Amino acid sequence: MIFNKNIFSNNYQGGKLAFLFLLALQLTFSSCEDEIRPELEDAPEIVAIDAWINNKPEPQIIRLNGTQQYFDNSVPAGLSGAIVQVVDENLNVFEFEETASGEYTWTPQAGETFGQIGVQYGLNIEYNGVTYNSISKMNGVPPVDSISFTFEGVDGPFPDGYFAEFWARDLAGEGDTYWIKTFKNGVYQGKPSEINIAFDAGFSNGGSIDGLIFIPPIRFGVNSFEENENGEIVAPFQPGDSIYVELHSITNEAFFFLNEVAFQTNRPGGFAELFATPLSNVVTNIIPSDENTEVVGFFNVSAVSGNGKRLVE
Repeated sequence: MIFNKNIFSNNYQGGKLAFLFLLALQLTFSSCEDEIRPELEDAPEIVAIDAWINNKPEPQIIRLNGTQQYFDNSVPAGLSGAIVQVVDENLNVFEFEETASGEYTWTPQAGETFGQIGVQYGLNIEYNGVTYNSISKMNGVPPVDSISFTFEGVDGPFPDGYFAEFWARDLAGEGDTYWIKTFKNGVYQGKPSEINIAFDAGFSNGGSIDGLIFIPPIRFGVNSFEENENGEIVAPFQPGDSIYVELHSITNEAFFFLNEVAFQTNRPGGFAELFATPLSNVVTNIIPSDENTEVVGFFNVSAVSGNGKRLVE
């Protein structure tokens, strides 16, 4: 796939500046805050289901954990003894066997991958006398055509340095949604502020940007900023660093779920938090057979494309 990148030069700088402005605003709001620990009542434990699976040629894992109290930073306990299955619309059954506490795995044979684009899948979990069900469809995903690096001198809190962006074109047809995942030097960039999702080629539906190259803020969303030992912001990439970008197709419901997760977890802190919406559980697409049973989490089946590059000065 070949793109004429020059036709996007008019919005290139504007989109990049918008991305950097939003990041600077976030850093500003998070820089001045005092920690308080209010007394909270203990909440009952409920089942948390992490069922994001895809067609990459590797084992697929569904995780069941118990929830924990708000100030408890320990690793959530895995829930053992469940029966976990995924069934496609042709009644093919994929058995997920428990391989560790709370981890249920389906392992492909050599040359095999999970699922087919355009096929609908049902999740079926039986645990502690309750059945949990959900449905997801594997949608198509465009290829990541290329990744480029540019050296930028940026005013404000950011240093001069190398920035990355990926190039891909949204599939034709309105309503496609994606999760863009970034790996820097082989490490997944998974902080709440790094959730990068797209509706068609932009941020939301109704933007009349179907079938276009992803807009600059999403392309530049693969850059993560860290602080050095002196508390100074460093450039996203240095010579020798590598980046790998994956595009995951997701359902519209998964898009809104991730959007809400980012909103709930990427809190600015400081004075603005006094007027923020209170925290709450994000709405799930998993339904328990017992109406008095609560559950959190999400089920989604993705097709994945990817591309990577190493920065050579």
